[in-house]
Amino acid sequence: MNRKVEAAGVFPENRIRTASRKGVGGFILDGFLIVLCFLMISPFLWIVSTSLRLPKDSFSLPPAIFPTTFNFSNYMEVFQQVPFTAFIVNSLKISIVIVIGHIFISSMAAFAFSRISFPGRNTIFMVFLAGLMIPGQVTIIPQFILISKLGLVDTHWALILPALINPLGIFLIRQMMMTISSTYDEAAYMDGASRMWVFLKVVLPMVFPAVAVTSVMTFISHWNDFFRPLIFLNTFEKMTLPIGMTVLNGTFGSGNLSAILAGVALSLIVPLIFYIFGQKYLVEGITAGGLKM
Repeated sequence: MNRKVEAAGVFPENRIRTASRKGVGGFILDGFLIVLCFLMISPFLWIVSTSLRLPKDSFSLPPAIFPTTFNFSNYMEVFQQVPFTAFIVNSLKISIVIVIGHIFISSMAAFAFSRISFPGRNTIFMVFLAGLMIPGQVTIIPQFILISKLGLVDTHWALILPALINPLGIFLIRQMMMTISSTYDEAAYMDGASRMWVFLKVVLPMVFPAVAVTSVMTFISHWNDFFRPLIFLNTFEKMTLPIGMTVLNGTFGSGNLSAILAGVALSLIVPLIFYIFGQKYLVEGITAGGLKM
């Protein structure tokens, strides 16, 4: 009996040695992760701390992580110098409409490419994916010509319409749909379900994590987009947050750095809230993608 217990390694001495080895390794790993996390969040800490400093303390050397004085007037200066609320509303409007369009268009296109058989399906899909290899700066001139012909320059639709087609989102959702057995569709069709009912009630709920992940990626991408609003928008009141924030920089970069970083800190609130509420679905989507795709 003692030999069996000893072979199983359940003696107190063995457990203590195993726990000590795990404890040392776990302590080293935890310390490494803490240092890594600090390095990752240190720029954000510097942004927040500098936004609370006096302007004369913004360029102090060596740079301090924590402010010695808390000057909240920098945040008031942001709203005084630019229509910051209007910029946030414009960015929210454009990003949310694009995300809603992405959910419907990308998921339906992925359903067609994964569940419907038609001639040349794979060839069309490969040609469609070729768009991922073309930088957005290359297609901006044809887009601008088309948008100007439609009379949509200096409108938010100039940013929304070209962004509704998301090849990467279609690819990711389609890949997850390919992992779903076709028996679900066949059972629904045998019960008299239509193709749209199968898409909405059977397939789409199963790929919701992939839809959530691509939606978060789409929202953050267009929330931070600077290039296309710079090309298509001319009216100051219609500008989005990234391009509108450049006004705080002042002429020849002479703006108040503390106020600029106060605006940057405020612009992080919406993506942070989006991440907090979508964290559960992000983890599910990443986990499902790692297990199935």
